[in-house]
Amino acid sequence: MRMSGLRPLVPLLIAAGILLAGNGLMGTLIALRGVAEGFSPISIGIMGTAYFLGFVIGCLYIPRLLRSVGHIRAFAAMAALAATGTLLLVLIIDPYVWTAVRLLNGICFSSLFTIIESWLNSGAKNENRGRVLAIYRIIDIVAITGSQYIIPAVGVEGFTVFALTSMIITLSLVPVSIGDRSNPTPPAELRLDVSAVWQVSPLAMLGAITVGLTNGAFRMVGPVYADAVGYSVAEIVTFLNAGIIGGALMQYPLGALSDRWDRRYVILASTTAAAASTLAIFMLGAGGITGYALIFVFGSFAMPIYSLTAAHANDRATSGEYVQVAAGLILFYSTGAVVGPIAASLLMQIYGSGGLFAFIAAAYIIFILITLYRIGAGDAVPTERRGRFAALLRTSPIFIRMARRVANRENG
Repeated sequence: MRMSGLRPLVPLLIAAGILLAGNGLMGTLIALRGVAEGFSPISIGIMGTAYFLGFVIGCLYIPRLLRSVGHIRAFAAMAALAATGTLLLVLIIDPYVWTAVRLLNGICFSSLFTIIESWLNSGAKNENRGRVLAIYRIIDIVAITGSQYIIPAVGVEGFTVFALTSMIITLSLVPVSIGDRSNPTPPAELRLDVSAVWQVSPLAMLGAITVGLTNGAFRMVGPVYADAVGYSVAEIVTFLNAGIIGGALMQYPLGALSDRWDRRYVILASTTAAAASTLAIFMLGAGGITGYALIFVFGSFAMPIYSLTAAHANDRATSGEYVQVAAGLILFYSTGAVVGPIAASLLMQIYGSGGLFAFIAAAYIIFILITLYRIGAGDAVPTERRGRFAALLRTSPIFIRMARRVANRENG
């Protein structure tokens, strides 16, 4: 992939890295600070559910906002609200207030991610889309990995770590505000048509739900799991980052592979490897070096699944559908992520810490079966599926021969 094709998107990718660093830091901070404040696993799980419920609301609202004010202004408004909500968390230490703020943050970040992903897809082509989204995910993962070490450096107590998180989110406004040459045209549609997005690729949408269930549970409840198995604060961060680093290393190879092969088979292989590693964590337990190694393998194949399914969906989208598809993917992701943290925390409370990875393994196994079914059903319609596929079919030799046979029978 030539760098000249990526250059107009560089300011957006820088802004995405800064924003994702702040969001990743906040997710871990909420769980660890909640444990320190004496919040129960269920209450922390409810906060994660509220966050992803906000994601659903944001997905439904952001297409209208983009139509009204455009990508740059919408990005600025949502980033400012997210930064303000972060400071409110430290001003009022209360689980109910935190749940409400996390709902607001979910609205803001789902809107921001929709803006970023639709913007990237408008500048990508089918032949390089897997690699463009892989670069985005690598930036995502590297930013989250680096930001996590702010927590052991300054601690989870006090005001400082929340102030730093708010500052990071605010700084994401700078590159977007001054580097707007690639700002895409706002969408013509005023609302998200869920049924139309589903028809683009059922496999991609079901994949987004699965990633929401699994990654949502891991990112929101994973720190509680690591604390339960005996890791210190610094070790918890290293444990989480082991999975994130694995995902960073495998994003581009899997994305490049999916540009050359049928993406569905790459999705199937990645999900199968993620399920196998999750079952190993569940059966062998996690602690010390073994825990780091297993979670590294888990992240290597679990983290790229979303970008693979997103590329699969956008291959089949027309140029006017990128905002709809981005919002739809995040909506389906959020639907899974609303359920994931609370379901995993309930299983952990009933069955112990291993309940987290039992839940994640079950979700992957179901998606493997769905993927096999969709491969058999032929979920591989070309991008311009509404017209060009039909036109191609009508001009194919097989179709022509079949039409001639029908005509001969009628004439006979």
